[in-house]
Amino acid sequence: KDAGAKDFLPLTIKSTTGNFVWANDNETLFFSRQDPETLRSNQIFRINVLKEKEPTLVFEEKDTTYGVSVWSSKNKAKIFIGSNKRDSAEIRWVAGDQPTGEFKVFLPRQDWEYELFDGGDRFYILTNYKAENFRLMEAPFDSKGVSDWKEVLPKSKDILREGLELYEKFFVVEERQNGLTQIRVVQRDNLASKVLTFEDPTYVVSVLGLPEYKSEVFRFMYESLNRPEITYDEHYISGSREVKKVKEVPGFDASKYESRRLWATARDGRKVPISVLMKKGVELNRENPMLLYAYGSYGYSMEPYFRTSIFSLVDRGFIYAIAHIRGGSEMGRYWYEEGRLGHKMNTFNDFIDCGEHLIEEGYTSKDHLHIMGGSAGGLLMGAVINLRPDLFKSAVAAVPFVDVVTTMLDDSIPLTTFEYNEWGDPRVKKDFEYMLTYSPYDNVQPKNYPNLFVTTGYHDSQVQYWEPAKWVAKLRDLKTDNNTLVFFTEMDAGHSGASGRYESLKMVAKEYAFFLLMEGRVH
Repeated sequence: KDAGAKDFLPLTIKSTTGNFVWANDNETLFFSRQDPETLRSNQIFRINVLKEKEPTLVFEEKDTTYGVSVWSSKNKAKIFIGSNKRDSAEIRWVAGDQPTGEFKVFLPRQDWEYELFDGGDRFYILTNYKAENFRLMEAPFDSKGVSDWKEVLPKSKDILREGLELYEKFFVVEERQNGLTQIRVVQRDNLASKVLTFEDPTYVVSVLGLPEYKSEVFRFMYESLNRPEITYDEHYISGSREVKKVKEVPGFDASKYESRRLWATARDGRKVPISVLMKKGVELNRENPMLLYAYGSYGYSMEPYFRTSIFSLVDRGFIYAIAHIRGGSEMGRYWYEEGRLGHKMNTFNDFIDCGEHLIEEGYTSKDHLHIMGGSAGGLLMGAVINLRPDLFKSAVAAVPFVDVVTTMLDDSIPLTTFEYNEWGDPRVKKDFEYMLTYSPYDNVQPKNYPNLFVTTGYHDSQVQYWEPAKWVAKLRDLKTDNNTLVFFTEMDAGHSGASGRYESLKMVAKEYAFFLLMEGRVH
């Protein structure tokens, strides 16, 4: 649509992923499309919306383990196309004011990752090349390879560098240290830096990008388990800070709750952080119902966000905890590496060890410990109830990935080829045998299991409904207890649940009602 006109242009672009970017002429549009069967984003197209009727294919990613995306630099000088998988990247670029030009490959794909940023007079590169926790480098626009890269921020054993927001005079680095997120502000001319500090024992802070490259302030968001999100603007030199927005939560009083940070010792000696939310004044008497939540896959860190809905349980006496187990990146890149592929069992053992630690510390007991996870977190639920069914009162497994071997053997299923770097390739004997040791469906045995509530979406393209259905059927056939086992199929939902705020809250209500029912609270 021409912003200065009333009517839309007589052009409709179909079958896009929603990933697009405009060139500087405000006429040329780049966008991505995905494979209709596997849902892998694999093509980038270009079209001049005023002069062309059909788009031109600019780039197609043939390797099925990579996906592609397109974006522009903050200063609008470059348009980038990135090919990425979990441990590799390849980025090509073209000048933003020459959209029909030929894209140049910055660096061919390697067995490590990098991100590319335009700094006006040089490129900045965030990479794990010879730096497990990533470091920041710079290179000229005509870089021939890593030999002409220069280090800006060195690698660190204790600090994971996760993201970069680049401005004309400074840049902001999103980092993670000791399991918590942090923000580092660095002046570009002299590399003077500072790290923002906060008081809560467990929290999450993240950068919210501002579009103006010449801005002298940056924007960030802060929240914790017991504190709704606050948005700030801060000047990069003076540190003067302005509150731009505070999320309003009607009736909420933060002074009634407290958050804590605990450390469980895993069986191999690793210290696993646990974030805890509870009402002030709760006595630790082992009679408290507790909900323990975790994910532990894909390097995704489970942040201690403020969740309005969880207070429905906390106000009823539940203690809420998040186990930051391996498979995420909370403690650094090694935390992820120690929780994937041939080390996946660490994820499940960490969760069990966190549960035992919470019991030992008096927060709850086996009769009141409830657990929950979704998708790959549903795999976690299936694995831990096979390993230690006696430890948990009940479990909610939402859209759970539970038939690992069968699913990973079918490369026609959406996103399967992306997953080889996470779980392994079952066509390889070593990977097949290891996956078989923890796949929930393959390890169901005739024994007692905790109470279970399993959910799925009929239109789920990532974990098809028949996967949890067959798991539930096998559990019903083999389990030796009389505990509750509910299987709920959302007929209008996909992997992320029903659309619409109220419909999604209905599912949350069902899950919480299940936990309350398992605690004997029927009213």
